[in-house]
Amino acid sequence: MTFGARALIRLGALRQNLSVIRATAPGAKVMAVIKANAYGHGMVTVARNLDDADAFAVARLPEAISLHEAGIDKPIVLLAGVMTSSELTEAMLRNLEIVVHCAEQIELLEAAGTGGATVWLKFDTGMNRLGFPPEKADTLIDRLRACKAVGELRLMSHLASADEPDNAMTKYQFELFQSVVDGFDGAVSIANTPGTLGWTQITDAQKILGFEGEHWIRPGLALFGISPFAGRNGADLGLSPVMQFEARLIAVKPLHEGARVGYRGRYQSEDDSVLGIISAGYGDGYTRHFRTGTPVLIDGRRVPLIGNVSMDMIAVDLGADACDKVGDIVTLWGPELPVEEVAPWADAIPYELVCGVMNREASEIID
Repeated sequence: MTFGARALIRLGALRQNLSVIRATAPGAKVMAVIKANAYGHGMVTVARNLDDADAFAVARLPEAISLHEAGIDKPIVLLAGVMTSSELTEAMLRNLEIVVHCAEQIELLEAAGTGGATVWLKFDTGMNRLGFPPEKADTLIDRLRACKAVGELRLMSHLASADEPDNAMTKYQFELFQSVVDGFDGAVSIANTPGTLGWTQITDAQKILGFEGEHWIRPGLALFGISPFAGRNGADLGLSPVMQFEARLIAVKPLHEGARVGYRGRYQSEDDSVLGIISAGYGDGYTRHFRTGTPVLIDGRRVPLIGNVSMDMIAVDLGADACDKVGDIVTLWGPELPVEEVAPWADAIPYELVCGVMNREASEIID
């Protein structure tokens, strides 16, 4: 390691988290969502080390191609589907599973002739993002089953507010999705990370919703040991953080009372203390939105960020009695400083922080 910021990725924690998630929905198939470079954790590395997953899901075709060319042989699902005939041809050549959420995508399949693709037909049950109105289900199912390019048809939706345990929206979405899938003889998926971990209905989804095929859950953030629920850490759910984002002290110097720190002198010291400069900044994914007071961990103790985040550096107040040295390792978030705790200091969510890691230095992989 040089003195720049980097991520440590713990594969043992990754595999253990998948086991915890599986236990919440016994018998369900797991579609591990590893889009956005596996939420910043390294998509190919994660895929190669989740042998127990039944499929992987990504957002876009280039992500799926990267997995396929890396030799990943489990099913790969394109959550946003394809938007052109050339994308459809590429997806079918690579045997990718395709989500269909708009009329244009159905027309592409009908124009393709033969193919035998596995298609996930998506319904909008309240997210108001991607998907068809549930009242069109019968017509769309018949249309796709008549399409020669479709080999197997599956149904899905997406929960909008499952991270809020008291929000009635989730119950409403279940009821609306039931009107679509009741009696359906193929595979069905509705549960994202908060749905899987926060709603007991997921355990009995087949019985509650009335479908006869396989039940698929789609965990994402929880795979990496992070809670989707406000006020709760992954450890509260039996999960272990996979990523530790760390840097090093690159300068230690006196900080005198009244001294200003960083661009525009946004911070002014109230007392004599010791200043530490750390090799991480927004160029590494440590967002400029972090404000004075954000905790970082040095030698087992928390010290506050002071002043504005720079591209490659941040400043911290080490305290008047500090004995820290250049080269000491600093944890920006990790097992002892959960990203769920750090994120509010930037008015962010944990997803945003881990996805934003820039990997200017290669991650260190720990089995």
